[in-house]
Amino acid sequence: MIVLITLIFVLGYVAIALEHPIKVNKAATAIITAAICWAVYALASDDTHHVVEGLELHLGEVAGILFFLMGAMTIVELIDAHDGFEIITHRIQTTNKRKLVWIVSIITFFLSAVLDNLTTTIVLISLLRKLIAEKQERLLFAGLVVISANAGGAWSPIGDVTTTMLWIGGQITAGSIVLQTIVPSIVCMALPTFLISLKMKGELIRPTDGAALRNSNFTKSKAERDLVFWLGVGCLIFVPIFKTVTQLPPYMGILFGLGLMWIITELIHSSKDEEEKGLLSVNHALRKIDTPSVLFFLGILLSIGALQATGVLNNLDSWMNTNIGNINVITMSIGLLSALVDNVPLVAAVQGMYTLEQYPTDHYFWEFLAYCAGTGGSALIIGSAAGVAAMGLEKIEFFWYLKKIAWLALLGYLAGAGVFILQHMLLG
Repeated sequence: MIVLITLIFVLGYVAIALEHPIKVNKAATAIITAAICWAVYALASDDTHHVVEGLELHLGEVAGILFFLMGAMTIVELIDAHDGFEIITHRIQTTNKRKLVWIVSIITFFLSAVLDNLTTTIVLISLLRKLIAEKQERLLFAGLVVISANAGGAWSPIGDVTTTMLWIGGQITAGSIVLQTIVPSIVCMALPTFLISLKMKGELIRPTDGAALRNSNFTKSKAERDLVFWLGVGCLIFVPIFKTVTQLPPYMGILFGLGLMWIITELIHSSKDEEEKGLLSVNHALRKIDTPSVLFFLGILLSIGALQATGVLNNLDSWMNTNIGNINVITMSIGLLSALVDNVPLVAAVQGMYTLEQYPTDHYFWEFLAYCAGTGGSALIIGSAAGVAAMGLEKIEFFWYLKKIAWLALLGYLAGAGVFILQHMLLG
């Protein structure tokens, strides 16, 4: 049974990695893999009731992550529908290339910590199209956005899916992850930014195409735009505070924020006709969120749950401890592996391999894992959600990224990891 379930998972994983060549959406592969893994477990077990209880337990844990993601995605979509991000893009006036490199990198870094690395990448790529006319220069900026978005998401409990998973799972707390990983993450972002800035000289040529400059969603009211932007950002920032005060899971905080925004936007647009109101409503935002990604997380996390329930992850844990042993090497290897393999199932697998009895909440291992899993994926364009988004939006070629950006991302990753280890040695 264990061999069969492992084989099914590996085949499913290969199909997910080959999503584009085989032209099958990874969400479909993930949910089928989960269903088959649990079905095999149930058919091979003498106690089906025990299997069902295990499935329900894992589903409860996964649901917390999914509801959090859906709430956050909806809030971001609502801000975007009101063109709240125009508040940021409108303020960038410089045409100096080196200044713009640092401006884009820093904005991406901190915006990613508040929103998430995927959404931030989409917003910044859209911004770059309005700022930079020359394609090759824009691609370098896009590569920098991927690195900075992943680095920014790693130090915030709501900035990256994997960090959120560790936070919801109880492996890290919001305050500790910020304190322990913000400096390594800054180094991970700053070193590639500095190296790219050295390549940039002169002034930018701005696009002259009106379509590139025009914002098609822009709400007629500046007051509405500003209110929804600051309310949405406030709701996202409020989630860690809500969890600390109430001790309730983070998804309750994000649902509270979503409900608050829902009521306020309904009141704001109550006098508008249905057609105009519809585009600016939570109902419309809910239809626009990336549902296939949510289903992918559901499928892959339940598949990992099947591996955990059948003992596969415990066996892998023993093998790694026996054959590798060094916690830093194990964690950094996981980070680099996330450049080839999606970091969500990797972190989910590690959560199943190591218990809180082995490594308590806010242990060095969990915090280093948050950094490595969040930033290691930048080494390849397909290694993170931010990279895949940039690849699709700007048609970035895999080997172009490998030649121009990968080595920068790797240097940043290793430098940040070195700072994290040194920081722990000096400060404990």
